[in-house]
Amino acid sequence: MEVGIIGLPLAGKTTIFNALTRSQAQTGAYGSGKGGINIAVVDVPDARVGILSGMFKPRKTVYAKVQFSDVSGVAKGQAQGSGLDLAVLTALSKCDALLQVVRAFEDEQVAHPEGSVDAVRDLNALRIELIISDLAIVERKLERLEAGLKKARADERQRLEAEQGLMLRLKEALESETPIADVSVSEEEERLLRGYQFLTAKPALVVLNLDEDGRDGHNLSAMTAHSHTSALELRGALEMEIAQLPEDEMALFLQSYDIAEPGLNVLVRASYELLGLMSFFTVGDDEVRAWTVRRGATAVEAAGAIHSDLARGFIRAEVISYDDMIACGTLAEARAKGKLRLEGKTYIVQDGDILNIRFSV
Repeated sequence: MEVGIIGLPLAGKTTIFNALTRSQAQTGAYGSGKGGINIAVVDVPDARVGILSGMFKPRKTVYAKVQFSDVSGVAKGQAQGSGLDLAVLTALSKCDALLQVVRAFEDEQVAHPEGSVDAVRDLNALRIELIISDLAIVERKLERLEAGLKKARADERQRLEAEQGLMLRLKEALESETPIADVSVSEEEERLLRGYQFLTAKPALVVLNLDEDGRDGHNLSAMTAHSHTSALELRGALEMEIAQLPEDEMALFLQSYDIAEPGLNVLVRASYELLGLMSFFTVGDDEVRAWTVRRGATAVEAAGAIHSDLARGFIRAEVISYDDMIACGTLAEARAKGKLRLEGKTYIVQDGDILNIRFSV
């Protein structure tokens, strides 16, 4: 899973990135919107992995991973002028979701480009830039479709006309400042749109970057009016400070500021929920590992997440729930109590399932 972090200049994107990834990227360096990208891959915090590792004592413990990409600031009016920088657009297009950082903090040393802090105004400005970027792609595609229809064979015309109709609907929506995520499409149209990687079609997580004392007064529901959008609050500067602390000092610091857990934990869970993802596990003496799949994934899809050979040669999946595994204590006890079961290709994997794939290739 890859999450792109975007925002207007001086919104605190890189501060949030540093807090999430324990990085020390230079803040304020990417306000121009020209190609600066920080990338970090971090473990998905999951207490279940540590507990399973304690039970099986493997030589290796591997958590699920998520990549955060801190993309240069998207300046107001940039898309309408020169368009988003190609490197920025390419980086964002590859992301599964967009984390939209919105400034909600006051800082006399870092003046807001607009002269005042207004989170709703800034979020709308950011969304407009993404809408204009998508609109430019739609308009170029319509030009190519129109040219293609003039010389299309009879067997090609129906497909091209259907695609043209879809693009005209998208154009109308974007021109009315409606993101593509809010446009109703058929399953076939949805498959067609995946190839375009439109920015406003991606799930979005709005992060209000608060003052150190956590003052806000903002209405999060006003930030989530669009489909596939959720919102949360983070004290970015404080979270970055926490992230730089040694592990033994972190708990005391969190307690002193009445923070239940680091922002990374909260944000990753929110990202998982937004994307409809979950974790399943494989266990053994060699390795305990968490794997990421979409909710509703079948056993054969989970096998493919481990390795394509397991999906290709899938026979059965030996399955036990995490709770049953903890209650039994050992796989031998789980077998004795009949908690291990065999499931076929169409079994719907549940969050926390422990799988052993039987296969033959």
